[in-house]
Amino acid sequence: MGLRLWVPLGCFALLLAPPGAAEFSPSLDSDFTFTLPAGRKECFYQPMRKEASLELEYQVLDGAGLDVDFHLLSPKGETLVFDERKSDGVHTVETEDGDYMFCFDNTFSTISEKVIFFELILDNMGEDGEDQEDWKKDITGTDLLDMKLEDILESINSVKARLSKSVQIQTLLRAFEARDRNIQESNFDRVNFWSMVNLGVMVVVSAVQVYMLKSLFEDKRKSRT
Repeated sequence: MGLRLWVPLGCFALLLAPPGAAEFSPSLDSDFTFTLPAGRKECFYQPMRKEASLELEYQVLDGAGLDVDFHLLSPKGETLVFDERKSDGVHTVETEDGDYMFCFDNTFSTISEKVIFFELILDNMGEDGEDQEDWKKDITGTDLLDMKLEDILESINSVKARLSKSVQIQTLLRAFEARDRNIQESNFDRVNFWSMVNLGVMVVVSAVQVYMLKSLFEDKRKSRT
């Protein structure tokens, strides 16, 4: 099993932690790209609150077959999601209090490493609601008569949700672009290799044909004196 690190999604700073563990800071929308060596397994932990939502999307950007095994486990150790030899996937679960573990498994491959991109989207983590309540406490008296607080909050939340969705879509488009580029470069290398092989075969065949034609017209009779 591969070494697993504590990796806060917000800044991707690697910190020391017990072997076999990884955790992400409670950022609402974070993504990460890493290289999974052949024959290795990498796992990460994400702390969640009760009645929150965890959405995880992953893609294999590079590597032979563009596939990987994916596991998502609950804090109780129950397997919530298992994808076998998939190139991408999107999963959403309603959470409870505890640490959720998700793993990318490349132990079935003995040669090829994989480049994997994944994104986490955390909803209903409880922080926004607390900030909004604090804002309401600061607005008292006639200030409430001059503005529709609920309408402003609704507009702000709508803009925030749309901006987050735009960022998510742009991130996924970059991931698709990276994967397509890797596929094109791999196909380009294969085309060049087999073109050189075909060229070599054609040269050898041409040389053999010339030799055989020359041998047909050679006078093989021996002169006697």
